[in-house]
Formats: sequence, structure tokens, C-alpha cells
Amino acid sequence: MFSPWISPQNPFDAAALDLNAAFKPPAWLDGGDRAFLLGSDNQGRDILSTIMHGARISLGIGLASVAFAMVLGVTLGLLAGYVGGRLDAFIMRVADVQLSFPAILIALLIDGVARVALGGERHEEIVIPVLVLSIGFAGWVQYARTVRGSTMVEREKEYVQAARVIGRRPLAIMAAHVLPNVIGPVLVIATIHIATAIITEATLSFLGVGVPATQPSLGTLIRVGNEFLYSGEWWITVFPGVALVVLVISVNLLGDWLRDALNPKLR
Repeated sequence: MFSPWISPQNPFDAAALDLNAAFKPPAWLDGGDRAFLLGSDNQGRDILSTIMHGARISLGIGLASVAFAMVLGVTLGLLAGYVGGRLDAFIMRVADVQLSFPAILIALLIDGVARVALGGERHEEIVIPVLVLSIGFAGWVQYARTVRGSTMVEREKEYVQAARVIGRRPLAIMAAHVLPNVIGPVLVIATIHIATAIITEATLSFLGVGVPATQPSLGTLIRVGNEFLYSGEWWITVFPGVALVVLVISVNLLGDWLRDALNPKLR
């Protein structure tokens, strides 16, 4: 008897497939099987197992891309706000140009360049790092603009002036004094940005330029299930879609809680 947990590390392994169990409806419907609580897909894979596996990939890509965007944006924002002058003008003009393009187009452009430069087979081997870089490059502007504005205020305060008087280097001042005082809003933006990054990754995968079917995210599962939506096998795409919505809402609620927790006026 086929077990949906035969390959817990990856339910998409060939050994985990059973075409005789394909298109099983959810367990509570006629023809359902208790071994497939949410039904099975066109290759006999348990939908619940694929959702758990896909959610792990989607969340991992979202967290990694936000971490990359935050590091890049905070670094550039600190430099622009503290140094000022031509460096500030250059970084902000680059940010303004990038803001004129939707994030999804920037991610598509970077992913397309990577596909051409690396080739199809090589690209599939490192598709997740490429997605992380693509989504991260598309989202650094918010962090840079926020940190720049806060840094321009902090650099004129007395504690920064005192650090300059005693001879501390600019990088040390930015890292040890300015950064801790501007990081609060960044954490709130990062939490909310995770949901945006997850949706961006799901969109890319749904369009067929994201995670391949051999290690799919929720977006890939929705794309695969969409092919069978009008033939009656609705559960293949509906349940991954519901899982994506629940995941994004959960992250947004976490962001709202963090915003309230870090707001001293609400304490």
C-alpha cells in the first residue's frame, strides 16, 4: 500500500510516486482515502505532504531574501545618511530609478539574466539562491530610504558628536551608535516584507520561472494544480492556495504585533 510519507525529506522523489493513487479526492468526499487527508495529485502524491514541503521552501526563500535585502538596504542607507554628499545622491537616484519598476519585473530580469548566463541545467541547480538574490535586489530600497532618513537625524545628535570628538572612526560610529537607534523601524518593515517576498516567489513559480517541479514551493504547486482545476480535481490547486494565504496572513499579523511592540507610544 502506498504511504504518502514514504519519502519524508522530499515527497517528489520518484520512489514516493504511485500513479494508482492519483487524483484521490479529500478523505471526507466520496472516493477519498484516509491515507490522503487532503487528496492526492496527478502523480499520487499526498497533497498535505506537498503543502508542508512547499511551505518550507516558500518560507525559507522569503526569509533569506528579506535578510539579504535588509543587509544591503541598511548598509547603503547608513552610508547615504551618514556620509551624505555625492554618495547619498548617487544611492538615492539608483533607488528612485528602481522604484519606477515593479519588484516582480526586477526579479524577472535578474532571474532571466541568470538563466542566460548559467544555462538551463546549471540554473536549476542553484535556482533557490538565484531567487533569493532576485527578490532581495528588488526589495532593498525600502530599507535604504528608511535608514537614510533616520541616520540623517541621528548623526546630528550629541552622542554622535561626542563619538567624533573622542576620535572614533565613522564605520565604528555607524555600527555601534547609529545602527542600534535606527534598527527598530527596519525590523517592522522586514517582518511585513517577508509576506511580500513569499508572494513574489509564488508569482515567479506560478509563471514557471521560479522553483522547479522537482523541489516545488507553494507557487509551483498552485501552477501544477491549475492545469487540473477545470477537470474537477480542484483540491490540487485550492489547498496549496489556501496554505499560501494562511502563511501570508500569519506573517502579516506577526508584523502588526511587532510594530505595536516596538512603538513606545502604545506601551
